[in-house]
Amino acid sequence: MRELNLRKLTALTAGGLLGISPIVSMAQVSINIGVAPECPYGYYDVAPFSCAPAGYYGPEWFSGDVFIGAGPWFHGRNEFRGQVNNNFHPDHGYRGEFPHRGERAEPAHRPDRSSFKGNEERDGRGHETHGR
Repeated sequence: MRELNLRKLTALTAGGLLGISPIVSMAQVSINIGVAPECPYGYYDVAPFSCAPAGYYGPEWFSGDVFIGAGPWFHGRNEFRGQVNNNFHPDHGYRGEFPHRGERAEPAHRPDRSSFKGNEERDGRGHETHGR
């Protein structure tokens, strides 16, 4: 009888230990950047990367008539610094018109060094550099 009780106890203990198993979870990280949006005056450096209006980026952000990028699509040198006028950012109160993706830039709206009034300096990845 005692042997039968010992077997039952052993079986119950083993069953209980098998029932306590570690929780296995699968972690997954996915990064999908895609292609840069086609915006005539550049795009904001934060998601959802909508098109920025003329006047947000200074002339140093353009090579000829091509925007060199911002955020994950930046194509400039690592030590790049450029001026932006964040008054043209919706997070800073801008409620004006935005260009549409694929729209062509109007040369009259391109900022030049004499007319652009930047109020913040940023690197190409969107980080403020406190250079001004």
